[in-house]
Amino acid sequence: MDVLAVVILGGLSYGVVLFLVGMGLSLVLGLMGIVNAAHGVLFMAGAYFGLAVAKQTGHFWLGLAAAMAIGALAGLVIERGLLRRLYNHQLEQILVTFGFMYIVTNLHLWIYGPRPKSALVPQALAGSILIGQFTFPVYRIAVIFAGGLLCLVLWYLQEKTKVGAIIRAGMDDPQMARGLGINLTPVNVGAFCLGAGLAGFAGFAGAPVLGGANLATGTEMFFTAIAVCIVGGVGSVQGALAGALLIGVATIFVGAYLPDMATYVTYMLMVIVLLFRPAGLLGAK
Repeated sequence: MDVLAVVILGGLSYGVVLFLVGMGLSLVLGLMGIVNAAHGVLFMAGAYFGLAVAKQTGHFWLGLAAAMAIGALAGLVIERGLLRRLYNHQLEQILVTFGFMYIVTNLHLWIYGPRPKSALVPQALAGSILIGQFTFPVYRIAVIFAGGLLCLVLWYLQEKTKVGAIIRAGMDDPQMARGLGINLTPVNVGAFCLGAGLAGFAGFAGAPVLGGANLATGTEMFFTAIAVCIVGGVGSVQGALAGALLIGVATIFVGAYLPDMATYVTYMLMVIVLLFRPAGLLGAK
């Protein structure tokens, strides 16, 4: 039971990181129909820049703010500079954002070097708690609670506010929303920057959960975020959370008992969901 408790908590903390990444991509894909292949590299950029700021200043929370800011700023550059003329042109979107991903990755290689970067944990969350014969990091428990709080905030924003109503209208029928006089451009830009900021936030906050930051994270996290959208469904907070937690817990659980199979868990879940629920567990038909 002790092993199971540790495995589940580890899966939840990993799932929360996937939720923050996948939620941003799900929002952009559902609202704007944009397949942003550079989304994973925003996760990587947030990790590297946030760690650099935190280590230079000695303040973890300043690094967290910097990670979210660099993600949002990079998202603004991508949307306004690259994608605003490519709406409804998904092949061109993928090609352009894939190119941007490689540019940013090589830029980070030039600035930070090829070696992975160690993660940083605030002193207040540096300890561990005892679970039977095992210990579990306090930081990972804090990540679980912080992710739950952010999930509630995002759900309230999407379901209970005027901005959320406009976002949902834009997802359901953008032409009708524009016909009613709603200007979706600032909403689209704001949603894109929010999703990018969440990716940067997740990159820095998730570095201790993932064992640090490395240059391969950008590509890996993009495909994982796509898997979260497929499994959970596009365009909803609940769908992103369901997909992320299912992938996170299943990956850690299988990795604990069948390590050789852990790599394939995400793809197996994608295949099963696509066979029986093509729109995702909580996605609209």
